[in-house]
Amino acid sequence: MSHSATGHGGASHGSLKSYLTGFVLSIILTVIPFAMVMNGSATKTTLIAVLVACAVVQILVHLIYFLHLDSSSEQRWNLVAFVFAVLIIAILVVGSLWIMWYLNYNLMGH
Repeated sequence: MSHSATGHGGASHGSLKSYLTGFVLSIILTVIPFAMVMNGSATKTTLIAVLVACAVVQILVHLIYFLHLDSSSEQRWNLVAFVFAVLIIAILVVGSLWIMWYLNYNLMGH
């Protein structure tokens, strides 16, 4: 049995600074939409756009700072697997919405 020098199978771990940066960014990306909703300071369309934008950025923050997913050679297969999973989920969601729209359009007498 061979073990790496770090004892973690070559997995990279973040520093305290990296985790704190990710944590602070996550807090900021949570507080922004929360404050906008609580204040009622924008239209519904703007709120939805800001909420979706903050959610997407927060997903990226979690992937980079907490899951350490990047384009380095050690993480290449993890990144490929993640992109493949996102692609399959997108196909399922878009396909399901398309089927539901098609059935609604054709079965509801339009």
